[in-house]
Amino acid sequence: MAQARPAIVTEGGSVELELALQVASAASGLPERVFFTACVARTLQPWRSHAELTIRIVDEAEGRELNRRWRDRDYATNVLSFAAEGLADIAPDLLGDIVLCAPLVTAEAAAQGKSAAAHWTHLTVHGVLHLLGFDHQDQQSAAAMEEYERAILASLGFADPYRA
Repeated sequence: MAQARPAIVTEGGSVELELALQVASAASGLPERVFFTACVARTLQPWRSHAELTIRIVDEAEGRELNRRWRDRDYATNVLSFAAEGLADIAPDLLGDIVLCAPLVTAEAAAQGKSAAAHWTHLTVHGVLHLLGFDHQDQQSAAAMEEYERAILASLGFADPYRA
């Protein structure tokens, strides 16, 4: 889906957000609903004033099963996005679901030498952008998506996740 390229709103703006948070992980130290609400709302500001979505936090077994079932890849991945399609007439605010694999998010943050909060934020922003129709299937679309990720993360106080 082609997206207009609005400027990232870093102040003001508001998003009326209905966020369902499902925790299906035994991991400790998971972010709270308020954390995810802030990440999602900031990401949506340039595009949406109303939105509904679900974030589900899972362990590796469920992450692997979902990735295998929906992407034919037999491993857990850090974030999956499932955009709501074909529902615009009956549920215009419904964006879809994001699945975050807690053990992978934590392990990747440590391996990359960044805080867990920075990585949770990045992956949440990344997942929301996928729900909005962004992808990284080619160099041009990846560059556009990464540009938005950098700007949104900076507005939330986090460093560029792609910096070497």
